[in-house]
Amino acid sequence: MIEVATLFSGSSGNSTLIRTEKTAVLVDAGRSCKAVCTSLGELGMSLDDISCIFITHEHSDHISALDVMTRRHPVPIHITAKSAREVCRMKDAAHRIVVHDTPDFQVRVGDIELTAFPLPHDSAAHVGYLAVSDDGDRAGVATDMGRIVPAALNNLSGCRQAVVEANHDETMLRRGAYPYRLKQRILSDTGHLSNDTSAILCRLLAESGTQRLMLAHLSLENNDPDLAFSTVRRTLDSEGFSDVTLKVAPREHSLLL
Repeated sequence: MIEVATLFSGSSGNSTLIRTEKTAVLVDAGRSCKAVCTSLGELGMSLDDISCIFITHEHSDHISALDVMTRRHPVPIHITAKSAREVCRMKDAAHRIVVHDTPDFQVRVGDIELTAFPLPHDSAAHVGYLAVSDDGDRAGVATDMGRIVPAALNNLSGCRQAVVEANHDETMLRRGAYPYRLKQRILSDTGHLSNDTSAILCRLLAESGTQRLMLAHLSLENNDPDLAFSTVRRTLDSEGFSDVTLKVAPREHSLLL
């Protein structure tokens, strides 16, 4: 069976652990190497347990720990060709990169097969990941997407557990202090999912059989963990999915889904 844990999540940095008894990989490595190591330690693990790193896209909150991490623990870094340029600027991470020309690549690591799938975001390229273990267990990670797209539904549907985005409350964002242009970027089809849209996605996944959901990449300024939880929980409960486990990823610490 696959276990999923967020090491930390939010605009300051993101990293997610996917592991079985035999294999452990990271999806993204933001913030710092120290933060990654601290959160892994909370789960009884260290960098030595990580077989490779899968990058969703090149924004700094998803890659900023890579250079120091790969100096200490040189493992392959899987990334799309369009996103690779920024990582290549990191001296110590660059020679570890495995570049994939298409955003729907597949990689087997130990007893897990990971499949990338494209998501809409204002980056050079952006992907989510589906992990399938040899025993058939399925887990998915999909954040930083401006809208729900078929690629996300097709890959996440049927996952036992999934990490999905609930970035902002739309009212908080519109009334907040962000510049107009930044608000429009976040609200666009290549921005981030609101709590309300995340609730729709979570309902669709629950309908497909998903049992455990983690809300991730919450905005510090434009969201509140209790608000994100209650918005999605209300939708799940009203549609008959009270038995689906729902958690909110902490900004600073690890949390097992």
